[in-house]
Amino acid sequence: MPTALLSVSDKSGIVEFAKELKSLGWDIISSGGTAKTLKDNKIECTEISEVTGFPEILDGRVKTLNPKIHGGILAVRGKKEHVEELKKHKIGAIDIVAVNLYPFEETINKIPKPEDKKINQDVIENIDIGGVALLRAAAKNFKDVLVICDSSDYSAVIESLKNNSVNDELKLSLAAKAFRHTAYYDSLISNYLTYEKFPSQASIPLKKLSGMRYGENPHQEAALYGNGTQQNKPVVISAKQIHGKELSYNNYLDLEAAWRLVHEFYAPACAIIKHNNPCGCAEGNNVKDAYLKAFACDPVSAFGGIIAFNKPVEEDAAHELAKLFVECVIAPDYSKAALDILMQKKNIRLLKQEIPYKEEQNAMEYRMMSFGMLVQDRDNQLLAEIKDMTNRKPTKDESEALDFAWKVCKHVKSNAIILVRGRQTVGIGAGQMSRIDSLQIALKKMKEAVIGIDESAHSLVLASDAFFPFPDVVETSAKAGVTAIVQPGGSIKDQDSINAANENGIAMIAAGMRHFKH
Repeated sequence: MPTALLSVSDKSGIVEFAKELKSLGWDIISSGGTAKTLKDNKIECTEISEVTGFPEILDGRVKTLNPKIHGGILAVRGKKEHVEELKKHKIGAIDIVAVNLYPFEETINKIPKPEDKKINQDVIENIDIGGVALLRAAAKNFKDVLVICDSSDYSAVIESLKNNSVNDELKLSLAAKAFRHTAYYDSLISNYLTYEKFPSQASIPLKKLSGMRYGENPHQEAALYGNGTQQNKPVVISAKQIHGKELSYNNYLDLEAAWRLVHEFYAPACAIIKHNNPCGCAEGNNVKDAYLKAFACDPVSAFGGIIAFNKPVEEDAAHELAKLFVECVIAPDYSKAALDILMQKKNIRLLKQEIPYKEEQNAMEYRMMSFGMLVQDRDNQLLAEIKDMTNRKPTKDESEALDFAWKVCKHVKSNAIILVRGRQTVGIGAGQMSRIDSLQIALKKMKEAVIGIDESAHSLVLASDAFFPFPDVVETSAKAGVTAIVQPGGSIKDQDSINAANENGIAMIAAGMRHFKH
């Protein structure tokens, strides 16, 4: 009779699966906990300890690690020598292995990785050894053994057995899935236990969260994956979508940019993102005020944009949002009245992420290259040591505006130039090959941004994401009315820009930190 080994941590569906196997004439061997579940449901099975002639030991740490189990799984049925060895050692062949692993992922999402490297014993005990070995053995011998690591595959296997349609395609598919599963599982463990920033070998545990209609362009297929070590974090991929059609690849990229920018601020703030760059950002007295100020920076580009708020959206803000075609809105919450207004627009996507986003100091980011990957610290710092570079120091109004401008500048693609009045962007130049070109674009946007901007209320300031190798940006911005500048400093030609600033009465400070964003 064919034999199945069932040893599962998650018992979902195992009783029904075992009943079907028994009805098809299969013998079942099983480990302690699974065997008890089957026997409690009047399903006949043989405990693994009876097969091995050895009891479970070390609090269950050793159960299935035995030649009478692994020999039965790994023997190649078409190889005469293997068959004879099984007979010699009285080992029965095992034809199905159904195993799921100890809940390590669930455990580490309840017990955060400790900074002091003192790993909780519950985490250690949820590292599965025997289960992984069983899956890998069965998957290696997939031509002779069906391996199941996911309860959702039980029904497909049963149907194939009933119809005598178990084929090489099914066997290979299940084996590949098992190896992916153990690789993911091991990567969770290695990531949790590793404290070295750039280890000689690295793996990222990625789990598919959803498919997508397409990628950046319709001819590109795409899917969304989540990092298994980052579940329950207040990030975009775990946000709850409460309205609208499914999110696209580009939506996710822009939502990520918007969410990270808007959480630079504590007062009510709004960020409007287009093609991964802010086209407007502002703080306000309330969410409506912040939105109107952000929108005023570039009303044309805001059309079809992604909008993020760091405070709940109320009815008055929703009325303003409803006037514009918006792809997505993400906020900590929405009032019922706001939802009633916004949900009348069937195509707008509304997302809710309840917990304010705060990135860990040791967070890393990854960027794919052809057959490789770049890894670096997240740019989650803002300033080093601020230094006055010019004769004139910034006024209080200028200092507050420079602080705001620098936070926005960090999130704009290089070369970045940001023009600000108060706590409101009035011109943004992004992603240009020349810094002076970025300034010209920012100045052009400022000339067009006349709605809701009181030029008499605040000084005009400028932020640059990198230093000035030439004085041209300072000279051109002076002609446009800029009175204060923040830049990293550090150019061997800093003095040229300092001289230009002094000649034009501009206060210029060095942030001591560059924020290139490629």
